[in-house]
Amino acid sequence: MIGLISATAAGAAARDRLAAAWPDRVRVYDGPVGDAVRRAFAECEQLVCFLATGAVVRLIAPLLGDKTADPGVVCVDEGGRFAVSLVGGHGGGANELAREVGELLGAEPVVTTATDAVGVPGLDTLGLPVEGDVAGVSRALLDGEPVALRAEVAWPLPPLQAGAEGSYTIRVTDRLAEPGEREVVLRPPSLVVGVGASRGAPADEVLGLVESALRDAGLSRASLAELATVDAKADEPGIVEAAERLGVPLVTRSADELAVVEVPNPSDAPLAAVGTPSVAEAAALVGGGELLVPKRKSERADGRPAMATCAVVRRPGRGRLSVVGLGPGARDLLTPRAKAELRRASVLVGLDQYVDQIRDLLRPGTRILESGLGAEEERARTAVEEARKGQAVTLIGSGDAGVYAMASPALAEASDDIDVIGVPGVTAALAAAAILGAPLGHDHVSISLSDLHTPWEVIERRVRAAAGADIVVTFYNPRSRGRDWQLPKALAILAEHRTPTTPVGVVRNASRPDESSRLTTLGSLDPATVDMMTVVTVGNTATRDIAGRMVTPRGYRWQASQEGPR
Repeated sequence: MIGLISATAAGAAARDRLAAAWPDRVRVYDGPVGDAVRRAFAECEQLVCFLATGAVVRLIAPLLGDKTADPGVVCVDEGGRFAVSLVGGHGGGANELAREVGELLGAEPVVTTATDAVGVPGLDTLGLPVEGDVAGVSRALLDGEPVALRAEVAWPLPPLQAGAEGSYTIRVTDRLAEPGEREVVLRPPSLVVGVGASRGAPADEVLGLVESALRDAGLSRASLAELATVDAKADEPGIVEAAERLGVPLVTRSADELAVVEVPNPSDAPLAAVGTPSVAEAAALVGGGELLVPKRKSERADGRPAMATCAVVRRPGRGRLSVVGLGPGARDLLTPRAKAELRRASVLVGLDQYVDQIRDLLRPGTRILESGLGAEEERARTAVEEARKGQAVTLIGSGDAGVYAMASPALAEASDDIDVIGVPGVTAALAAAAILGAPLGHDHVSISLSDLHTPWEVIERRVRAAAGADIVVTFYNPRSRGRDWQLPKALAILAEHRTPTTPVGVVRNASRPDESSRLTTLGSLDPATVDMMTVVTVGNTATRDIAGRMVTPRGYRWQASQEGPR
């Protein structure tokens, strides 16, 4: 929960804007400011104070305890010009909160955390448990001193500007290891513990078995990703409570899934009880990986038979491929999620001209693999290959990456051995429509007129279908020097079903500095004025030119009866 505190009318107005935008995230604290800050500090994970920073410093100073537990605090000035991350930039999430508040209120986020200021990932912001000399190693990264990266477990990390040698070390391991001097240890969630238990097995017995298995194998509990078991044990109280106390999810599989997993120690007992010859080993191994601890049984102090079994598997770090749409070109139409993925990437793959658009958003040390026009399939293969090496890869495309862009060839190459994340973007059709007015107010379709990958016969069939169905059509790739007849042909097909006065919107370089647009008609459009940087939108029989804007009615019954919108 985010606590909101203000002292003046101007502060209250900005506070209320946040409260309206985030109704489920915030709580407004009224009353004397000092009391409000103290209550919010004790009750909330974050605070936004619409007060002077000096005042907030004095108010929270007596309340500060541990940077890992204190809430993040953001200050917004009276004029709403700045959102200052004051306390808890990383641990309390104040840096990100300042950016969110700034975006919502139109304020400039002020972040002074050193790693954020220079674009170096904070070691405590990677989403992994971290131990050791975080401050010292972070300072070395900031100062450009040599830092060694020792990855005992492959994991998709952002660019850390670390090499093979250095007087400081970042160690990525799931082993029990005390950080050495000038060393940070990152704990990836690489371990899965499969668990089997008799009915009524105590949680303490299950938990003790899991912890002793990890400890005896020299493995860190901080790298435990999940407990796994068979569906029949999904509600076994001892297993459920053990997972809760370990702070990890309980993942269950069907007996049929587990029965086909090859294990070193099958048994007749679980086969008779739940329908699979192995629970602990099979549940741990079902997703693949290396069996580090074969099935072992719990030991009971009273000498009675064991009621729990477990096995430990290390799953390899899966590479991560994010496919990101950059939007139509304008920086303010690049989504926050896309920006976050660009900063997370250790490898960026993209068309050279698109890379140039966002090069300044990449973290130092990001490896860039760029190529020219016509190499789409090569870029897709490269991105997937890099992800299979365990890297955090971002593949970029214009507009939305899933619309005439890189998502299709990339996903055609990718299998289930990597994680794929899609990040939507504003398409050229949507950007052009917003410029023209509301041409996509009812059913619409996008058709590419490029026959480089699709036979013209197929394209023509689609154009005829859209024409006959009276659907608004947006043409991508309408005309180039080598393809000058497809657009006239497509327009002629539409003209068989629509009048010459049908509105047509033509937008070139939507959202870019040299953007241009015009509204014409189906009978007046000169195809020679169109090129590959242009989007052409042809209205349906209901589309109208209203005050110079292209508008397609929503087509609901209230329009026909002229009742007006409800």
